[in-house]
Amino acid sequence: MESPHQEAFGFCFGSGMAAITTISQMLKQGDHVIACDDLYGGTVRLFDQIASRFGIETSYSPLKNGSLGDIVRDNSKILWLESPTNPLLNVHDIKSLAAEAKKHGLMVVVDSTFATPILQRPFDLGADIIVHSTTKYIGGHSDVIGGCLITQSKDIAEKISFLQNAVGAVPAPMDCFLILRGLRTLALRMNRHCESAQALAERLQEHENVTQLFYPGLKSHPNHEIAKQQMNAFGGMISLEVKGGEQGARKFASELKLFATAESLGGIESLINHPWTMTHAAIPEKQRYDAGMTPGLIRLSVGIEDMEDLWQDLVNALATL
Repeated sequence: MESPHQEAFGFCFGSGMAAITTISQMLKQGDHVIACDDLYGGTVRLFDQIASRFGIETSYSPLKNGSLGDIVRDNSKILWLESPTNPLLNVHDIKSLAAEAKKHGLMVVVDSTFATPILQRPFDLGADIIVHSTTKYIGGHSDVIGGCLITQSKDIAEKISFLQNAVGAVPAPMDCFLILRGLRTLALRMNRHCESAQALAERLQEHENVTQLFYPGLKSHPNHEIAKQQMNAFGGMISLEVKGGEQGARKFASELKLFATAESLGGIESLINHPWTMTHAAIPEKQRYDAGMTPGLIRLSVGIEDMEDLWQDLVNALATL
């Protein structure tokens, strides 16, 4: 799906983090990674608390205006992007950043979990490796854990194959069956996720108890034009802040009936997450603030339920603030 017109190599893993860890094992002591600063907490934890033990450095940057700026070093080896990002839904100019990275000899890795192959084709934009947590939209039913890596480079594929075999980061047969089942309905589900998320985001931005809203499909989003260029639609994730800061966020989440509290996302059911205390809690507080996260941030994974039912649930919860 990621490379319909050119040969590509795909590898399935026991989890998204197993896939990401395998890429980190392609590096050696003294190597340097450049990563976007708004990044999944598990990836940051891997870079800062595990890879750092082996002498691998990571620098985080907002990578605004599609430029690496002066962050590239002589020992830089990888540019690591998420787009859209988790949890602030920033959309990076993959094409511009990848072109600049290639001038410096960097391998470009794009975690496209939030977009899936249905909404975004990172190979067309210059990516060397695409990462997916198949736990999320590709699996789609919140009943399996998995990850995958895809590359069009035979050399990179051989390195991934060796590392995967050497460390045993493989999925169970039943997990593969469940992920394959999810793939069969991925396009249908993504259409519904995107339609509902767009409609809900447009309404939420007008609500008096919503103080900030993050959704690439809104014209008010700072990366809306880039998203229009490199995505087919804007995804099923919405992040927002409500009145009352962290206490308001907790109250809002507790009042929802159709959105279940969960670390994960991308399933057929709607989910709500509090990144500050859940998915991104392992990131140092200052680093979270610097990336734009706050204790009041809420992340919604919009499911495939009736959109009007979801809207009424959100309205009822917001009315309690």
